[in-house]
Amino acid sequence: VQLQASGGGLVRAGGSLRLSCVASGRTFSSFVMGWFRQAPGREREFIAAISGSGGTTSYADSVKGRFTISRTNTDNALYLQMNSLKPEDTAVYYCAASTRYALTRRVYEYSYLGQGTLVTVSS
Repeated sequence: VQLQASGGGLVRAGGSLRLSCVASGRTFSSFVMGWFRQAPGREREFIAAISGSGGTTSYADSVKGRFTISRTNTDNALYLQMNSLKPEDTAVYYCAASTRYALTRRVYEYSYLGQGTLVTVSS
């Protein structure tokens, strides 16, 4: 499956952005989908995951209450709504697809990783 993320940009602290990820290839609804991010000099970090049906989600503590992951299976699309952005949210954001049945936060359990989209939050 190929993943194409978009929607990054420059935003002021307190602002919002919505990231999108479009998938092509295998049946989208069969994948657990996730978002990860990587800031300069830091390891890739789990942000959020969503089940194939969209009925179950999981979030990193650092974004819980501010970010919302969602998906539209009929459009093969994954979203990340980011509100109340902080400078420490600055990173390259990646969407990823996993063939595991259960939600996972481990990046190595995602078989497919899209190219990143840069989010920069100014103070």
